Amino acid sequence: MRAKPAPINTPEGTDAAPRGFSIDAHRLAAPKPAAGLYLVATPIGNLGDITLRALQILAGVDVIACEDTRITRRLTERYDISAQLKQYHEHNAEAARPKILEALAAGGSVALVSDAGTPLISDPGYKLVREVCAAGHAVYALPGPSSVLAALSVAALPTDRFFFEGFLPAKSAARRSRLTELARIDATLVMFESGNRVQDTLAELAEIMGTREAAICRELTKLHEEISRAKLDELAREADTLETRGEFVLVIAPPAADADVLTLDALDDLLREQLATHSVKDAVAHAVALSGRPRREVYARALELAKDLRGGDGED
Repeated sequence: MRAKPAPINTPEGTDAAPRGFSIDAHRLAAPKPAAGLYLVATPIGNLGDITLRALQILAGVDVIACEDTRITRRLTERYDISAQLKQYHEHNAEAARPKILEALAAGGSVALVSDAGTPLISDPGYKLVREVCAAGHAVYALPGPSSVLAALSVAALPTDRFFFEGFLPAKSAARRSRLTELARIDATLVMFESGNRVQDTLAELAEIMGTREAAICRELTKLHEEISRAKLDELAREADTLETRGEFVLVIAPPAADADVLTLDALDDLLREQLATHSVKDAVAHAVALSGRPRREVYARALELAKDLRGGDGED
């Protein structure tokens, strides 16, 4: 008599039902996939956005590595998937990675998911993928939902070239400095922002990038999805009426093709005006945004002018 194989997706000592998932009361089989790490995109809001291939893989793998088991369990319960969920997030990654590598070395299959969207986009999966590849194990991508691409699709802004920034710095000074650098990138900008900072960020975007077209995408694919499209200065003026609950993706148009680059004389005039009432750092940030010249060049010129205006080394 043949021995029964040990169950994988259920606790030891219990009977395991055939692997599978359910859609509208229809049960579909999910054979165990080949050994390897599967990067599975999951819905960013609407659970109906999951792909059939993703469901099959999630139901078939030995374990699902996820940021928060409570969030991923909503998805597995919705589709009647009996899966072993293990946490993998920035706080336990160092300890969890070796266990995943051991499972793969033993011929196991592991799915990596984030709380929402595509793994590795603003989550800790990068180091895991590097180590899995270095160990010679297979890595498979299962494309699907992404708030970055969803926001680009609905923003009504150029999509031929874009730059994804992720989350901006939390502190205003660092954020302004980074936005000044981003202002020179000749591409549509996509960035994440939290509700408690989005109003301040819009004000700084308007100050640094002026009247560029932009879109505020809130709660994409969810019940209270909102898309606001206007110029940055208009969005900033109306920011105090913005609903700040939820998750935000900001999309900003690239600089105009005919954007003016100030002459050196005009740059000097601008810097002198700014240095009269601002620190070197703030004067440089303002001049970079308006001049079209590289920050390093503007900073060097500001130091020289500050010496003449204030004496000393020009720093303040």
